Amino acid sequence: MTVGDFLLDRLASWGVQRIYGFPGDGINGTMGAFGRLNGRIDFVQARHEELAAFMACAHAKFTGEVGVCLATSGPGAIHLLNGLYDAKLDHQPVVAIVGQQARTALGGDYQQEVDLLSLFKDVAHEYVHMATTPEQVRHLVDRAMRIARDRRTVTCIIFPNDIQDMPAAEPPRQHGTVHTSIGYPSLRSVPPPDELGRAAQILNRGERIAMLVGAGALKATDEVIEVAELLGAGIAKALLGKAAVPDDLPFVTGSIGLLGTKPSWDLMERCDTLLIVGSGFPYSEFLPREGQAHAVQIDIDGRMLGLRYPVELGLIGDSKATLAALIPLLVRKEQRGWREVIESGVDRWWRVLESRAMNRADPINPQQVFWELSPRLPADCILTCDSGSAANWYARDLKIRRGMMASLSGGLATMGPAMPYAVAAKFAHPGRPVIALLGDGAMQMIGINSLITVAREWQRWRDPRLVVMVLNNGDLNQVTWEQRAMEGDPKFSTAQDVPDFPYAEYARMLGLGGIRVADPAEVGRAWDAALAADRPTVLEMVTDPNVPPLPPHITTKQARAYLSAMLHGDPDAAKVVIASVKESWDSLFPVGNG
Repeated sequence: MTVGDFLLDRLASWGVQRIYGFPGDGINGTMGAFGRLNGRIDFVQARHEELAAFMACAHAKFTGEVGVCLATSGPGAIHLLNGLYDAKLDHQPVVAIVGQQARTALGGDYQQEVDLLSLFKDVAHEYVHMATTPEQVRHLVDRAMRIARDRRTVTCIIFPNDIQDMPAAEPPRQHGTVHTSIGYPSLRSVPPPDELGRAAQILNRGERIAMLVGAGALKATDEVIEVAELLGAGIAKALLGKAAVPDDLPFVTGSIGLLGTKPSWDLMERCDTLLIVGSGFPYSEFLPREGQAHAVQIDIDGRMLGLRYPVELGLIGDSKATLAALIPLLVRKEQRGWREVIESGVDRWWRVLESRAMNRADPINPQQVFWELSPRLPADCILTCDSGSAANWYARDLKIRRGMMASLSGGLATMGPAMPYAVAAKFAHPGRPVIALLGDGAMQMIGINSLITVAREWQRWRDPRLVVMVLNNGDLNQVTWEQRAMEGDPKFSTAQDVPDFPYAEYARMLGLGGIRVADPAEVGRAWDAALAADRPTVLEMVTDPNVPPLPPHITTKQARAYLSAMLHGDPDAAKVVIASVKESWDSLFPVGNG
């Protein structure tokens, strides 16, 4: 058994079933070991190491397991970084295994020699080490896996290529060696009773209670709902917590923030008490004013407590277990006036969104694409979304139901993860339908490459449905709107225009399904066809870039910047103004049924 064999065998013993990566001579010793592993670990060949790291992050998000990615030395290792930072900032456990040049060459300015310990020191700051002897490998693997899981972060092990081919060796029983074991500790911690009692007192005193839930509440759905019912609270959701509670509950106000809803804005503006559960939502301007609300926060990581809002009490604990322990201490609020206000606002907001989605556009209103998908979402689907204007409509127009899963890049908010997230979701849950939602900018960045992997692998999946919806609007739309609303600058076409590309036709060339839609009347039927297809399908929606993603609350500064952009030569000024007037009118006079 070589070190490469031992590495994979040890990972398999930890329960790793899949590794995402791309081969190279810096990891030849490990790649050769896959062929001797008898299928205990599945190697998924990504088209690029960045995709492999995104897949490992998504694997962690959609399974709760440690994701593992593999890359060669030098450039291969460098390519992992964006996906690894995505995992780090979203607190996902990922182990990166990277090759290095032979130990005898290190320090000799050798080809592809990069100081990988320094390179990974930030993204994998909790644990990054290089193997220098076979006897180290056991504890390097064990500690990388355990720390990634325990700290919910990225760890990294570096393997010089000569080490990988050496005979494996267990550490001898002598001074200067380490003898580690396999196994994860339980993370279901609960705060002490006195702290739970203090939290209950704060919440029981409140009259207008708001809840903000994030990714840390994804496994606490029942408990979050029960607390909200007892307290008569409304529930706002950070983007990473979109699937934490269903959107069909009348007191769920939806997403919060610039991409959020007016009911969530109103909830935070008027509340006198705030309960934050598993969320690191960063934008203080969308939270209550300091001193307005008494606040309690629950998080598994004590470093996150009191970071976003000056809470009166922070509780370190698992969200599900902590809420379950808190519930018996809460007193049901019989006065439901606050809840009625919340539910009225939510009902009106859904009618606003429907009215906006049905507005005419040139040719298709992007809101309509998401609105018509919403009632068609399969019961057990997994949704992935990219950064960009697609995230606006994902945040607002989709009604997530119980049993669905969904994610995007939250902390890093990078472009590119929707497609690799979707591929990893299909490998992790091959019997569930997956829907990727992204714009043409992200699709051209690395999404097109991912389709090649889909074409190669899809027949391994029990349910072949993977729908890739591309908003083809010819524009890096989110940045265009940010330039207008934040900087007061007109659209800079040289930087913002996206080259035309036949997305659906390209998918058909790969043997996948491809549907191009440029008629609003065909949007619903196209979704039906894609969701019923016998193979992965690219759904290319030709949409209008001039439909504005209006924030839930428009500040004077934003209004002035927007006006400045329109008056200073924006090439689409007339269309933008007309679309904005329609959106504003619907906010005042909604006609939809919700």
